[in-house]
Amino acid sequence: MIDPYAVDESRIWFRSESGWPDDVPKNMEFPRMTLGDLLDQTVARFPDQPAAWFLDTTMTYAQWKRHADGLATALHRLGLRKGDVVALLLPNSFQYVIAYQAVTRLGCVVSGVNPTYKPNEILHQLETIGASALIVLDALYEPQVAPIREQADLRLIVGTNITDFLPAPKRIIAQLLARLPLPDEIRGRPVPKPPIGRLPDDALAFRELVRTTPALPRVDIDPEEDAATYIMTGGTTGVPKAAVLTHFNCVSNALQARAWLARVPMGAGNVGVLPLFHSFAMTAVMNTTLAYGGQQILFPRPPPMEELVAKLAEVVPEAGAAFCGAEILFQKLAEVPGIEQSGIAEKLKLCISGAGPLHRPVQEKFESVTGAVLVEGYGLTEASPVVSAGPFWPEGERRVGTIGLPFPGTEWRIVDAAAPHKDLGIGENAEDSEHVGEIAVAGPQVMKGYLNKPDETADTIVVMDGKRWLLTGDIGYMDDTGQIVILDRKKQLIKYKGYSVFPKEVEELVGMHEQVREVAVAGLPDEEAGEIIKAWVVLEPGSGISEDELMAWCAESMTHYKRPRALEFRAELPKSLVGKVLRRELQIADPIWKRFHPDDPSA
Repeated sequence: MIDPYAVDESRIWFRSESGWPDDVPKNMEFPRMTLGDLLDQTVARFPDQPAAWFLDTTMTYAQWKRHADGLATALHRLGLRKGDVVALLLPNSFQYVIAYQAVTRLGCVVSGVNPTYKPNEILHQLETIGASALIVLDALYEPQVAPIREQADLRLIVGTNITDFLPAPKRIIAQLLARLPLPDEIRGRPVPKPPIGRLPDDALAFRELVRTTPALPRVDIDPEEDAATYIMTGGTTGVPKAAVLTHFNCVSNALQARAWLARVPMGAGNVGVLPLFHSFAMTAVMNTTLAYGGQQILFPRPPPMEELVAKLAEVVPEAGAAFCGAEILFQKLAEVPGIEQSGIAEKLKLCISGAGPLHRPVQEKFESVTGAVLVEGYGLTEASPVVSAGPFWPEGERRVGTIGLPFPGTEWRIVDAAAPHKDLGIGENAEDSEHVGEIAVAGPQVMKGYLNKPDETADTIVVMDGKRWLLTGDIGYMDDTGQIVILDRKKQLIKYKGYSVFPKEVEELVGMHEQVREVAVAGLPDEEAGEIIKAWVVLEPGSGISEDELMAWCAESMTHYKRPRALEFRAELPKSLVGKVLRRELQIADPIWKRFHPDDPSA
């Protein structure tokens, strides 16, 4: 059996050893293994350990493997073969982690779909990835899949109810409550009514398929070449596309994260509030927890903060828990009344804030009320996604404002954005322009490429020093400890509450309205959300729609984090000589921007 934590001292990846902890290896040998191999190894070591908690029910590692093998066997008998793509329209749940493993064990490719997507957004992803099958929560089918079923080329649909893996008495009662015409509250207390919906006549039952006696076919999977998952991303151009992550990418990133969390013991929890369809949760929650034999604590949607604190105090195991989330989550947790007395302080151990910068006041307040250590992490989907994180060891080594140190086995450098083969070296500060450039990353977690996009792949991954380097599109400088400070995004992503929003995609969606002639989208600063989306719209001549009416249409047609929160009608949009819309001019002229940047001369 391969030891996934073996260290190869001959491989020196990280250029600086400053501040490196004793219990985290600087160099790692990354085994050529599949996600299925990783599950098999963990099951062999900890078969009876809890692998996941969901809806007050626990699934052991042996049960996870048994369910995944049964589902994989059934899917193969239904005609799925290596290379086929299976989309998962599911919230965080036992069903998600079971399906993820079942699909990848067949050499098929799994692709999570955002459960809040509208029908056209789902169709776009299904077409982009070439999905053959869809595993869907029953409550999501009629509103989100049925409208595009005839357009989607799906050979197979598998349906499941959120309660399918509850013990029989709980499941029966829950489904009965869901069907009864009960009020939302009785005597001031909420009535637990799980979502339920109708599935098409040809849908197969997930709960029945997992009961299939395992008889896995022999499938030859090349971990370094064969895709495990397609994850939608905007890349460096802002145009949505699918990043191809191999088994080697996914396993390596999980082992890197497991090494970074060296002080988290076997059996510790990992809070799964982040959605598993997102690369951050896929790796930092699901696959990393698998790598250390821990327990995923899964929530189908983020609960109210007071409820989350109470539940974590109740269910987190004695070994404690890791916790990954966006900064706003930790900010809200720190503000929960009585959190110091909730019992959570002894439960949370190591926490990572991602999807945007972590500010010192949030970090300090969260740590003071919980006793946990909170650091900032950095990554992007094209890197599976985790590249770096702040160190969890003594305070003196942490530098607030940086994105920490690269994970074991990862190199990074600052390069000239116009000539990436030119290394810009160490910088002193943001004004040190000679050493400010684009962040480039090399390591086992760097994606294979973009699906069916060779030109975009070639623009994003370059070979230097015999290694494949990912050009991240983020601009910054590296300090003398080897840590990086991000100054700005080369790509024009908008970060709304930790979600990455691509302006071009929002422009296309708003532009689908028949009375919209032109539209430009950019982000504006916001104290709570980080950034909000604003759309500047030119209407078709003679249009009678109002701004409020168009905003309402956007709310109905787009998922919550993509829809504009501000909208302005204009007679025309500013353009360059070649006809390119100048989003920046609109952004810096806006009153909200000026209020946040009163000293910006360009505003």
